[in-house]
Amino acid sequence: MSVLALGIHRRGVRLETRVTPRASRTAIEGIREGRLLVKVTAPPVDSAANAAVIAIVSEALDLPRRDVTIVGGEQSRSKSLAIAGLTADQVRQRLSVILGQQA
Repeated sequence: MSVLALGIHRRGVRLETRVTPRASRTAIEGIREGRLLVKVTAPPVDSAANAAVIAIVSEALDLPRRDVTIVGGEQSRSKSLAIAGLTADQVRQRLSVILGQQA
């Protein structure tokens, strides 16, 4: 089982993700190699998948969408997100509820 790797970004906590676009459902699936696994039904066209990633992560962290920003990998499946308004411990705690204590 992998542990969620969180870093520091000037906008807040840096969260690394691995995104699967065009999935059968939108969900946070777990952690692999320190990255949060995010599946979205949106296609990787016209930033639809990026918007879906921001929506599901902000919902999971109980934050407004404006507090979750893609800061790297906008056209890649591996994306870096900046989370404003929370500490790294708070991000881990909120995600552990969804992931069943594996964050």
